Amino acid sequence: MRRRIEDKLLEWQQRENRMPLLLYGARQVGKTYILTEFGRKYFENTVYINLETNLAVASYFADDISPERIIRFLEATVNQEIVAGKTLIIFDEIQACERALTALKYFCELAPEYHIAAAGSLLGVAIHREQYSFPVGKVESNTLYPLNFQEFLWAIGEERLAEEIQRCFVENEPMPEALHKKAIENYRYYLIVGGMPASVQTFINTGKLVLVPNVQNEILNNYVADMAKYASPSETVKIRGCFNSIPAQLAKENKKFQYKVVQKGGSAALFGESIEWLSQAGVVLKCQKIEQAMNPISVYTDLSSFKLYMGDVGLLVMKSGVPQQTILTGESNLFMGSVTENYVAQELVANGHNLFYWASEHTAEIDFVMQQEREIIGIEVKKGTKVRSRSLGVFVEKYQPSYCIRFSEKNFGLENGVKSVPLYAAFCV
Repeated sequence: MRRRIEDKLLEWQQRENRMPLLLYGARQVGKTYILTEFGRKYFENTVYINLETNLAVASYFADDISPERIIRFLEATVNQEIVAGKTLIIFDEIQACERALTALKYFCELAPEYHIAAAGSLLGVAIHREQYSFPVGKVESNTLYPLNFQEFLWAIGEERLAEEIQRCFVENEPMPEALHKKAIENYRYYLIVGGMPASVQTFINTGKLVLVPNVQNEILNNYVADMAKYASPSETVKIRGCFNSIPAQLAKENKKFQYKVVQKGGSAALFGESIEWLSQAGVVLKCQKIEQAMNPISVYTDLSSFKLYMGDVGLLVMKSGVPQQTILTGESNLFMGSVTENYVAQELVANGHNLFYWASEHTAEIDFVMQQEREIIGIEVKKGTKVRSRSLGVFVEKYQPSYCIRFSEKNFGLENGVKSVPLYAAFCV
């Protein structure tokens, strides 16, 4: 599958002052695939080591971790020469070997000529640090997310449709009606399939949406297994409780995360660390409330108020039990508003945006607020073609932005300072 991160990997490969690359990501978002495919396409040879399964190599890092010694050992292990500039060395599941993560510092300082790429779950790398420090400033970090809608279109062979969507967004020109309907249909497929590579591959191989939930259920089971792997039994219960509450949290009229939904009498003191755990693991996306939509946006954050979205919209649809026909027909369903918000959150994060929302005192709420340089932009999300909203008017009157964005199933357009963007074009923002 073609992934947008490949451009960043190419830029990293060709840079002279290159540091070892650390590719983060939640479980099963395709980290191993993208690195091995990158090695196959752009290097003469690739040395791949899984530090979770190859215990012999992992144990070798317990002693001297000088680059020269490590390279010599790797050559003997894989029985091939490692040539600087021509060989890509991949350390997969690097969170399983803390000492290997520390070794990246010495490759940066003493042997920068080698191309070293490491992949690890966000959870293990960020949280499971018991003995050794993280090599701050000595690695280049990137995060891989599930496929966004653009990458989904590439995967199903709709590259030209993706290009046309991008062109219409840039030129603010309506899509031809036939293409608009086709894009909406594919967008609805994406809500069901989501962006986890295994789910997308199942859909591509079989053409059947009905088989996708089986794959998604397996992914969710692996997430739960990770909870038990990286947390104590008592912490695991709390983490799982918070995770399982997400559909119920999003079903509320006020989608602000409420600890009492997880457990009667719940509080930040009881569940705060569990929320942070899920966020660090990349399993959920945290959207913070801001009290003022002013520049710089981050300083007006209300840390006690936030919404939680699933890291993948397909997993939310499967976990919440929304019938596939409800999505495919676009029929009226209250929870579909939350599904649509989750989709937009996922697209914004994949484009490097931090998630914020704005709410006034019991009168109005804007789904997302984005800062682009000095500009503050309100973003409203509508699940269908009915777009009337009082909240956006309140926001515009209070802050007078140069324009706002409204995502819906309507075509591209601009009216009264509100830029209408079809939901399928969220990847353009």
